[in-house]
Amino acid sequence: MRLRPALITLALLAGVGGAVGYSMSAFSADHADSPATTNDPVADINDVFTWMDGNNVVLAMTVYPNAPSTATFSNAVQYVFHTASTSTFPPATAPTPVDVIATFDTNQKISLWVGGADYVTGDASPTSGLTSADGKVKVFAGLRADPFFFNLDGFKAVVGAVDTALASGTIPTTDAGCPLLEAGTSAALVNQLKTAADGGTPVNHFAAFNGLAIVVSIDKTLLTKGGPIVSVWGGTYSTATAADAGGQ
Repeated sequence: MRLRPALITLALLAGVGGAVGYSMSAFSADHADSPATTNDPVADINDVFTWMDGNNVVLAMTVYPNAPSTATFSNAVQYVFHTASTSTFPPATAPTPVDVIATFDTNQKISLWVGGADYVTGDASPTSGLTSADGKVKVFAGLRADPFFFNLDGFKAVVGAVDTALASGTIPTTDAGCPLLEAGTSAALVNQLKTAADGGTPVNHFAAFNGLAIVVSIDKTLLTKGGPIVSVWGGTYSTATAADAGGQ
């Protein structure tokens, strides 16, 4: 069984009874992992996104880096959004978990569970998506353009600059070997991440990439049993690969 965690974030949802609240969108990038993960691309998470749409929580996950047009979801993988709700942050009591689990058969028919509260199954590939009988859950699953912007040239330039500085001893390090960056150096590296290697306009390395996307819109009442503060992270679970420790 393989776990590939991709995101930990918090979203504060509007409270019940007309109370005022706010929502916070969040995302996590996770492309090009270890060999064990990249060898199983249908279980390799690209990104996880979450945001509010009115009274619905939207959860989105993309998998399969640079997916070809023939890419399909695996019938041997569970695609899971783990959520947990609480009334305070930090939580005073254990958060209430709700897992949103998607599986596919060989014909790409999806089965989607929202904890034990709701379920929908069928063809989720049309643009209009697939809606549960009570209307509280809607899901789309299919090939889409990779929405993440990644300036690979700028990233490589930053890595090269830091490696050179570390090798020459011009950047101090902690006892563990991590670089200690003063404000000026940090600002310069951040600016390099936002520009091309020569300082010009950055190029999106993922502009021509596609991914397999699962996008779920869920009535927030199904995810807020423990309170209006909800944490979300994504994982894939496959019987085809060994355990893999991923970053969160």
